[in-house]
Amino acid sequence: MALRRSRSGTKRLAALVAAAALVLVGCDSGGTSSSGDGREQLTVAALPLTDSAALYLARDRGLFAKEGLDVRIQPVQQSIQALPALLKGQVSVIASANYVTYLQAYEKGTLDLRILAEGVRIAPHMMDVLVPGDSALKSPSDLAGKKVAVAVLNNIQSLTLNAILDAQGAGRPVYRQILFPQMGPALEKGQVDAAHAVEPFDTAIQGELGARVLLDGGSGPALGLPASGYVTTADFVKKHPKAAEGFRRAVEAASKLAAGDPGAVRTELPKYAKVTADQATSIHLPTYPTTADPAALRRLIRLMRAQGLLKKDFDPTPLLVR
Repeated sequence: MALRRSRSGTKRLAALVAAAALVLVGCDSGGTSSSGDGREQLTVAALPLTDSAALYLARDRGLFAKEGLDVRIQPVQQSIQALPALLKGQVSVIASANYVTYLQAYEKGTLDLRILAEGVRIAPHMMDVLVPGDSALKSPSDLAGKKVAVAVLNNIQSLTLNAILDAQGAGRPVYRQILFPQMGPALEKGQVDAAHAVEPFDTAIQGELGARVLLDGGSGPALGLPASGYVTTADFVKKHPKAAEGFRRAVEAASKLAAGDPGAVRTELPKYAKVTADQATSIHLPTYPTTADPAALRRLIRLMRAQGLLKKDFDPTPLLVR
């Protein structure tokens, strides 16, 4: 099960690890305040993934400034790390927030969730199930009972992979929680049989460790499914309606830019995701929706309900900030 790793590849993967290993710090002053020039300051927690591209585009293209906002981005390793800070008002918004986690928190009453804007929807190969180049696993059906790495248990990755395998009549694997930066090393050491990696880690693991794609994680019933969004609390929207609306407009304008000009995303990625410009050219991008769609979210909720991740169906429309 040996994987090939070049010296330069090791350095690039180490850069990804360093980028994603950041944790939420320095937010004690609060997630929302006013700056000296009158702009409202927002602290936004975000992962170094392709999901966050619209956030960085909105900042770097002046779209937040146009709305009178000064957005400060705080990198995190998992979006769930930022939930306590969101509840305490130490961050205003969580970007690239995995919908599954936050819809579960909403159902449990832990979070009075509001969705400011959609992040991404699943597109082909924006995440893949990867195996070593010499792995004995040759088809999705071979995954039954095997150890597969996912970033968070019982979340969007296992949800969608289960749906794909169920549709093919294949057995399900056993999931192991391993953060994205550690998936490559875990695969190399044989700690897992496969890794369900998202971009930009997906492309990095393939190119630097010689892994191959066993299954397209963006195929079949996963295709087009909402994966992440920009989430906040009902309390934030109530207290800062102008900022909430301005943030939504800026992100949706940036998503429109990302959808119409993928090159803008590929240029932006090396600035925050710690990937090289060459890597950015080959990364498979997700779909960047320009407006939130309740019907798409209902599809996700139904799938969560079918797999036991939610106890009941509900209408997501009231959660959307319009």
